[in-house]
Amino acid sequence: MQKSTTIKDRIAEGYDGLSDRLRAAADFVADNPVDVATRSLRSISTASGLAPATFSRLARALGFDDYEAMRELSRSAVGRRYVSFSQRAQQLQSEAVAAEPLLQRQAAACIANIDSMSQTIDPARLERAVEALHAARRVVLFGACGSTGLIDYMAYMGRYFSPDWQVAGRGGAALGATMAELSERDAVLIITKPPFARRAILSAEMAAAQGAAVIVLSDTHTCPALKYATAGFILPSDSPQFFSSYAATLVLVETIIGMLVARAGPDAMNRIAEVEARNHRLDEYWRV
Repeated sequence: MQKSTTIKDRIAEGYDGLSDRLRAAADFVADNPVDVATRSLRSISTASGLAPATFSRLARALGFDDYEAMRELSRSAVGRRYVSFSQRAQQLQSEAVAAEPLLQRQAAACIANIDSMSQTIDPARLERAVEALHAARRVVLFGACGSTGLIDYMAYMGRYFSPDWQVAGRGGAALGATMAELSERDAVLIITKPPFARRAILSAEMAAAQGAAVIVLSDTHTCPALKYATAGFILPSDSPQFFSSYAATLVLVETIIGMLVARAGPDAMNRIAEVEARNHRLDEYWRV
């Protein structure tokens, strides 16, 4: 098993092959990294209701030499448990009289998410993902629910430098038709966060079955699409408001686009210039 940067990455890679009991241990480790990193195995066993031997077996199943090696990697992890939007809205209302204004708390959370992402993301994995997109005959993007807008933004940027980017299931094209057309020459990028859109998970499964490169952006190791991913990224999305933050995801999306343009060569520059020129001719921009 390839060594990943964070404990959540390691868990995500091996999660599908774990037994129910080991999954319960993995969930506890991912959601309680501070406790795992600072408390004894006996204390962790008591808090989780699982035997100490279960965590030792989990460590070996994830490719660690022993529990202490897994515990060490937990020091850099940030766990996140899904809470429904309505529950988070209720919590937000209860904190309405908090001393610190929401703007400051939201900004601090976003900054922390971006900083955590930049410090823990695996550069080699990011390079592989970008290369898969660069080499693809066609890049298909999919996101539903809260991820829809970010997918549209990514497609908008992608179309500036390449004619071979499309959003699946939009513009009169059925999602199933797009999935049926995929091959090993294509790449699919999916953004999905809890509560996961069913179509996003099935799209990842279908794309993988067709041989396409599958890149998944989520915020939890339990994302069902990760088991179909060629490259998966778990991005922090903590927020004091009722909805998950997409700040770190946005930064990664913009980084991926920048990396693609940087390696695309003169063809990309020429296309961007041509798109800009035609936008001017179409009066898309405000005249100054």
